[in-house]
Amino acid sequence: MEDEMRPVRQPQRRLTPNLEAVVRAEIVKLLDAGIIFAISDSEWVSPTQVVPKKGGMTVVPNEKNELIPMRTVTGYRVCIDYRRLNDATRKDHFPLPFIDQMLERLAGHEFYCFLDGMSGYFQIPIAPEDQAKTTFTCPFGTFAYRRIPFGLCNAPATFQRCMLAIFDRLVGEIMEVFMDDFSVYGDSFSHCLHNLELVLKRCEETNLALSWEKCHFMVREGIVLGHKISKMGIEVDRAKIETISKLPPPTSVKGIRSFLGHAGFYRRFIKDFSKIALPLIKLLERMPPSSSLMHAQRLSRP
Repeated sequence: MEDEMRPVRQPQRRLTPNLEAVVRAEIVKLLDAGIIFAISDSEWVSPTQVVPKKGGMTVVPNEKNELIPMRTVTGYRVCIDYRRLNDATRKDHFPLPFIDQMLERLAGHEFYCFLDGMSGYFQIPIAPEDQAKTTFTCPFGTFAYRRIPFGLCNAPATFQRCMLAIFDRLVGEIMEVFMDDFSVYGDSFSHCLHNLELVLKRCEETNLALSWEKCHFMVREGIVLGHKISKMGIEVDRAKIETISKLPPPTSVKGIRSFLGHAGFYRRFIKDFSKIALPLIKLLERMPPSSSLMHAQRLSRP
């Protein structure tokens, strides 16, 4: 923690009865698993927030009976707003791998095994003296985490460092690691099976649990970070392309930036992407940060 930052105790936020039920179920699940514990006093207290889980795109009529694209909501996710705590946290600059370089090393092999870590950050314990800093408040009391929660600014770097320490020399030789996605490869069935044995042995030795229902063994292709990987090389994930094509037209600065972020993820597959996107980029340069497209266009007229 930065020395000059004072602890902050934030109040809880109001929730609707439906969202309170979501929070209650999550609290009970985490208490039963021993991931959180009740705490009566802490210098740091962060509020709980419930956000919708976004699904695919659908088309629905609005009040004018016009068909507009809209994202479906598949459920809700309980999050902790750790922004004030993150502001006071000394940042860990351990690097995450470059996705394009990792995919290039991964592509071109005969067989693959795609493994998924169970519960992600929850497998890494927090030092006992720091657990109280993760305290959060909700309608059912105040609780703190024994294991790393989502929302902490140093969680990705800490997790990546831990995974690289576990798999050590195997990374870059027989597998690639990006957070809790582990991709094992081999140039023949027996070679890939042998490499999988080495990886699973490391998981057993370090008590690293995998989500077996999300794992795929001895396959010739698979989806890694939104890209299709096979012996043929790297291709785009068609499902992601369909989602991007159904995005509603942007009507604000945030909307333009969001669209450019989605489309830019596949810029390596789009010839002259920078030239195609230039009008949108120039539009951003002319727009005040909080105004709409229509307002910005009026301002830009002579």
